[in-house]
Amino acid sequence: MSSIVVKDNMLTTHRKQQILALLKSQGQVVAKDVSRQMGVSEDTIRRDLRELAQEGLLQRVHGGALPSSPAIADFAGRERLTPDGKSAIGRAAALMVQPGQVVILDGGTTARQLARHLPADLRATIVTHSPTIAIELIHHPEIEVILIGGRLFKHSVVAMGAAALESIANIRADTFFMGVTGVHPRAGLTTGDFEEAAIKRALSHAAAETFVLASSEKLNAASPYSVVPLAEISGIITESSTDPALTEPFEKLRIPVIRA
Repeated sequence: MSSIVVKDNMLTTHRKQQILALLKSQGQVVAKDVSRQMGVSEDTIRRDLRELAQEGLLQRVHGGALPSSPAIADFAGRERLTPDGKSAIGRAAALMVQPGQVVILDGGTTARQLARHLPADLRATIVTHSPTIAIELIHHPEIEVILIGGRLFKHSVVAMGAAALESIANIRADTFFMGVTGVHPRAGLTTGDFEEAAIKRALSHAAAETFVLASSEKLNAASPYSVVPLAEISGIITESSTDPALTEPFEKLRIPVIRA
C-alpha cells in the first residue's frame, strides 16, 4: 500500500471520528454544514455517513444523520442493556396501573420488568402480543391476560402480521406502555423493523394514553422506521439517573418526563 493511500485512509478515519463526535455533542449532523466545517465536498461527507450507517454507528436521514440506537439488538442482547435502569422504569410504570383498567403491554425487556412488578393481587386486564409478557403474568390470579396472536417475530418475541392487526382493531384500552429502540425530538418514536412499527402504531391508537418506556440509551437516538410522532404520547418514563441533557429536548416540547 502506497504512502498516499495510507494517508488517505488516516484522513478518512479522522474525519469519521469527528463526525461521530459532532453527532454525540449536537444530537444530529447536517452533511452540508459538516462539509463546510471540514473543508471537503458534501459527496465525501455523504459517503462517510453511508459507511458509518453500514457499521451501525448512526442513522442516516435526509440531509444528514442522527445517533443510532444500541437497543436495536435482539431480545437477549437488549436484556443486557442497563438492567437496573429497566427494572426501575418497570417498577415506576407498574405503579401507574390502576385496578379495573385495560392495559396494553408491549413486548420487550423493559415491559417485562413492568409485568414483574405488578402487584400479585392486582385485578386488571392486560393485553399483549408478547408470549414472554403473558408468561410473566401466569401467577397473577386476578389479572386477565389477553394474548394477541399472529406470526412470531423471533427478534423481539412478539406476534405480528394481519391476524395481530385484526385483533388489535377490536381493543379499546386505557393505557399502552410502549417500548421502542429510539426516542428523538426530531424523528419521534422509532424502531428497527417496518412491520413491528406498524403493530406498535396500531397498539398506540387502540389506547387512550401511550407512555413510552425508554432507558437512557434510547433517548436522542433513532432507528429506521417511524412508529408515532411525539405529539401522540402522554409521557416518557426513564431512569432517575438519566443525564438532564438527554431529557431537556423533550421537556422543551412539553412532553412529560417521569423519572423512575
